[in-house]
Amino acid sequence: MSDVQKKIDDLVKNNRVVLFMKGTAQFPQCGFSGRAVQILKTCGVSDLVTVNVLEDEGIRQGIKEYANWPTIPQLYIKGEFVGGSDIMMEMYQSGELQSALTA
Repeated sequence: MSDVQKKIDDLVKNNRVVLFMKGTAQFPQCGFSGRAVQILKTCGVSDLVTVNVLEDEGIRQGIKEYANWPTIPQLYIKGEFVGGSDIMMEMYQSGELQSALTA
């Protein structure tokens, strides 16, 4: 496991809710990242850890390999990959996301 993969692994496993995104929760720099943050806020997540992939090219590429998922944002809950903003929206609308966050 490379240093970047280890760093990503540590972030994902040592925080309950992690969102790898473009920008920050306060200033998202793409519509999909902004939507992901809004969904999590609506779900009442108060312990969200965000990682701005625009600040670190290694993480930006490494996260795509880590989850074998080509796009950003990427949400992790309790160490498990959930998906991007479209999957988050579908899960939110069905109630699955709220269940995953409270389980």
